[in-house]
Amino acid sequence: MAKFTIVTPKGASFTTAGGGYDYEMEALKALTDVQAEIVEGPTDSAGFIAMAKDADAIYAKGIPITAEIIKNLGNCKVIALGSVGVDSVDVKAATAAGIPVTNIPDTFIEEVADHALTLLLSTFRRVIEQDKMVREGRWSEGRPALLKIPRLWGQTLGLISFGRVARAVTRRAKGFGLNIIAYDPFVEESVMYEMGVTPVTLEDLLAKSDFVSMHAPARPECTHMLRAEHFKAMKRTAIFLNTGRGPTVDESGLIEALEQGWIAYAGLDVLEVEPPSHNNPILKMDNVILSAHTASASARFDEARKRRVGAELALVAQGKWPMSCVNPAVLQSTKLRRWQPVAIGRGPNS
Repeated sequence: MAKFTIVTPKGASFTTAGGGYDYEMEALKALTDVQAEIVEGPTDSAGFIAMAKDADAIYAKGIPITAEIIKNLGNCKVIALGSVGVDSVDVKAATAAGIPVTNIPDTFIEEVADHALTLLLSTFRRVIEQDKMVREGRWSEGRPALLKIPRLWGQTLGLISFGRVARAVTRRAKGFGLNIIAYDPFVEESVMYEMGVTPVTLEDLLAKSDFVSMHAPARPECTHMLRAEHFKAMKRTAIFLNTGRGPTVDESGLIEALEQGWIAYAGLDVLEVEPPSHNNPILKMDNVILSAHTASASARFDEARKRRVGAELALVAQGKWPMSCVNPAVLQSTKLRRWQPVAIGRGPNS
């Protein structure tokens, strides 16, 4: 029986209850002609390189999988991630080495979309402020504060990037009567039109939106995609939402926008540096609602992501293409074979 060794940094990538690799091993143990094992390695770069140099696969978590690590992988067939984001892996180096990188792009879509709508509604209706007024005995101030705010129905939501989460947000937002526009140069306009979304330029989106919701992936080309000048171009009444990745926004520019009144409010599940420093000005702002990068969290989180990683590893162990691949160009040059009977969407927004 052929052996398939998966090396992973010791420890979990998320602070969720339960450890071990039982969920990942379900699909791997079901293989009849391959004996797969998951082996934990050191978390320092040199130690991990020594442990992983002959590995058949890398289960990426806990530490960055750098170009230095990747160039020392002599037999690696896949680098698997248990997250949507792939910023912890040097995808460019993996591509140059001909190694597919997998993620789990469709596992927590509904949870993140729910969270985005939660932040939208909470910021728009000033939920934290209203709660504070009641607790502080300022009951009579609640209604006058909201009389300054228009009704939600008919407002415009602008989506930056139109991947799976943004499309799930669209389905929800339609029920609240929001007009939806989107900017994504990598998605065909017909896809947006089919969902009743109007494609626009980034400049138009910033100028026209009452809500701007960031969904761009954490890739080098998206770092600081929004800066001070972009927030300055938004409506002074606009609300900025981010349930994607913190580094897509130049946080100093966002802080300035909130302090100067270039925009009215922000709802943030992610920050540029996580956890934030105790002296980050955002922590003291009354016009910001925060959550601790928890948009994807639910009772099914750990089980679902771990089983998906196991399924991807099991496919590669059998010599097959994985279901998801963020650098799909490499698949054609590997010894892995395509098996899917239908076309499969791939890429950072798939």
